[in-house]
Amino acid sequence: MTPPTIGVLAVQGDVREHVSALRAVGANPRPVRRAAELDGLDGIVLPGGESTTISKLLDVFELDAPLRAALAQGLPAYGSCAGMIMLASKILDTRPDARHLDAIDITVRRNAFGRQTDSFETDLQFAGITDAPGAPPVRGVFIRAPWVEEVGAGVTILATVPPGAARDPAADGRIVAVAQGAVVATSFHPEVTGDLRVHQYFVDRVRQ
Repeated sequence: MTPPTIGVLAVQGDVREHVSALRAVGANPRPVRRAAELDGLDGIVLPGGESTTISKLLDVFELDAPLRAALAQGLPAYGSCAGMIMLASKILDTRPDARHLDAIDITVRRNAFGRQTDSFETDLQFAGITDAPGAPPVRGVFIRAPWVEEVGAGVTILATVPPGAARDPAADGRIVAVAQGAVVATSFHPEVTGDLRVHQYFVDRVRQ
């Protein structure tokens, strides 16, 4: 079977970690900085980083319109943390000039869990990954992360925050992983844990 070619948006954020994870699950990763590098992709990953910075750099690299068009035409995508924000249809608590790509029908709240000092880790039940008896949980690493406040009718909720995991009780039960068609998004950073299952989940969807 030919490995799928998965782009990794390489304008800012934890690009190297996603490239390594994708290679480890049998994909052919390709850093993407220019519109021409979107050609021939089977999917794309939008890494964590700083969402307003990423949105500005999409303009600098003349990627905003081509990437938006590719997503609208059905290019599979996975976004982690800032990548989730970029893929969303609506963003709360962001700058007026911040852009998003409207690739998944969710409303996200930027920096919902608080400041850098409020970062945390917790074990998550993730639909499609931890369903089998005895399957270990997915470790979620949340760093100035968003959460999902609303989902559209076609969106599947994959994971939520367990009670007591975060410093703020308002985080209990918040949605932190979603999918809609060929698009997957997580509030957390699986690329930093060594657990490849979220990347495998996305690559499997690309193959399907």
